[in-house]
Amino acid sequence: MPLPADLELAEGPLLLRPWRPEDAPALHVAVQESLETVGRWLPWCHAGYGLQEARDWIAHCREGWTAEEHFAFGMFESDSGALLGSVGLNQRNRMHRSAALGYWVRQSRQGEGLAWRATQLAARFGFAVLSLARVEIVVLPDNHASRRTAERAGARFEAIARHRLWLPEGARDAAVYALVPGDLEQG
Repeated sequence: MPLPADLELAEGPLLLRPWRPEDAPALHVAVQESLETVGRWLPWCHAGYGLQEARDWIAHCREGWTAEEHFAFGMFESDSGALLGSVGLNQRNRMHRSAALGYWVRQSRQGEGLAWRATQLAARFGFAVLSLARVEIVVLPDNHASRRTAERAGARFEAIARHRLWLPEGARDAAVYALVPGDLEQG
């Protein structure tokens, strides 16, 4: 049975929901605002990021949701509906019941603890709804903010994996963290 495209996950100030076409303008603005911080780590966040890229990304996310291959959530403020960033599960491995989890928060809202809360919500969704046994968070070793987010969400550091990420400049080592269902039960 396909997952509903109107699914919402909410906790405290956060509302996570699948991206909608009408979110494209807000996504475009959030990306442009966040070039200095998010763009430092994620190549898709660049100065030329336009409204059409936002539309294309949302269409891609909706296709991934329908195919049940990746689950990208817009991260919104529950009271105002303001776009805060994004969190999602991708690189789903059905055989081993695992997926990768990524996140970003718009620059004006960083430092509020939004990313680790969203990470926990998305991981709980992965464990409960997708029957995942493992969720990996893979970040560049010097991305200290993302590493703190993973740790605060309850993920355990496992290794610096050699050539784990492919970026425009080539293969890069990465810090690998993982969450398993028991990690969230403890926190």
